Amino acid sequence: MTTIHRSSIHDTYDAILVGSGPGGATVARELARGGKRVLVLEQGSAAPIRGTLGQMAAMAAVPGKGAFVHSDASLLVQGITAGGSSMVNFATAMAPPLAMFAAHGIDLTPALQALRDELPMAPLPDNLVGPMASRIMAGALSLGLPWHKLDKMIRPQICRSGCWRCVYGCPFGAKWTARDFLDEAIGHGALLRDDARVLRVLVQDGRAAGVEFVRNGVTASAMAPLVVLAGGGIGSPKLLQASGLQQGHSAFFSDPVVAVMGSVDDLDGGAEVPMAAGMHLEADGIILSDLTLPKPMYQAFATQVGRVDRLFAHHQTLCVMVKIRDAIGGRIGARWVDKTLQPADRAKFKQGIALARKVLAASGAHHVFKSWHFAAHPGGSVRIGEGVDRDLQTATPGLFVCDASVIPEPWGLPPTLTVLCLGKRLGAHLLANPAS
Repeated sequence: MTTIHRSSIHDTYDAILVGSGPGGATVARELARGGKRVLVLEQGSAAPIRGTLGQMAAMAAVPGKGAFVHSDASLLVQGITAGGSSMVNFATAMAPPLAMFAAHGIDLTPALQALRDELPMAPLPDNLVGPMASRIMAGALSLGLPWHKLDKMIRPQICRSGCWRCVYGCPFGAKWTARDFLDEAIGHGALLRDDARVLRVLVQDGRAAGVEFVRNGVTASAMAPLVVLAGGGIGSPKLLQASGLQQGHSAFFSDPVVAVMGSVDDLDGGAEVPMAAGMHLEADGIILSDLTLPKPMYQAFATQVGRVDRLFAHHQTLCVMVKIRDAIGGRIGARWVDKTLQPADRAKFKQGIALARKVLAASGAHHVFKSWHFAAHPGGSVRIGEGVDRDLQTATPGLFVCDASVIPEPWGLPPTLTVLCLGKRLGAHLLANPAS
């Protein structure tokens, strides 16, 4: 790839995408398909996925880059890599709450239908539901809970039974990730520059005109009349602040999660697709599901809460995820992120954890304990109706945002499919309205 120095003639494109997660990759694909000259700048690496702990940690656990510790000692992580957080998520596809977006004049139904027709999106066949997920589901159903298989963005024909690498990126190509759309965009002529950290959005005559970025230690710039920020719920507001286009510290939601774990005596597992089944208590803002994790992650959770007696019980431990819809609050600064739970959030956790303990008891588990909470998917920091309009444009003409940061209300759901819908809708809008 050619590096353009500050003193050189600027590269000029029709659109620049900052970030290559579900939002950025989708918009890039739509625009490239439409014949636009597209540049995608990704802060992380586009190296092939190997499915190793070290690579996953480099993508999502570098302090101050992919990982942040809140003042209450909880952890927030995001994927800094080509494909964004889709590389390290659990491939769960939950439909967007259409009414929430309709209230802002946004109809996601056409985009949702198109994506359902195109992408792998269905419950796992029984042979890919692991023994731990099956045991948990049986326990939940015995209590009369509405536990059911969840839609997964996984190609079952190449998914491997007994594999545990979903959260490591899936080196086998079974899990759909935003790299799939990114590859399509490149196939249609889009240019990807990875390891490129955008410093600021360039504005000329009141309009977005391009970006300034650093790559290989060299500061460069690229110009385009359309700039789309897709750096995620943390990255996009940080960049708006760095560009002088957003004042103050952004509030956000974090969708915090607790893992509730307990051992059983008659299973020997620990290697299966997580979140195969679960339930959503929409009115309460709580999701529960199975959550079988790779052994190092399980051991980190056990160590975190002082349960060294359970360090070597991974192969016998059932894990139930409790995720809540937390209130928007906290602050995102230039070099830090901070958000603590509110009393209402703690009440939701209390309710969800109590349910998880009942499910584990019904599944025959003992030695039950829980992790500290950690943030699942931050967003809502550049909300529709406040930070962007219904077309996802900021107050600066030509500058758009398309990632979980634009979600307008407290969330609590896996956001991948929603962000894909927003990206498909935005791509169509930009093709139809190039002078937006």
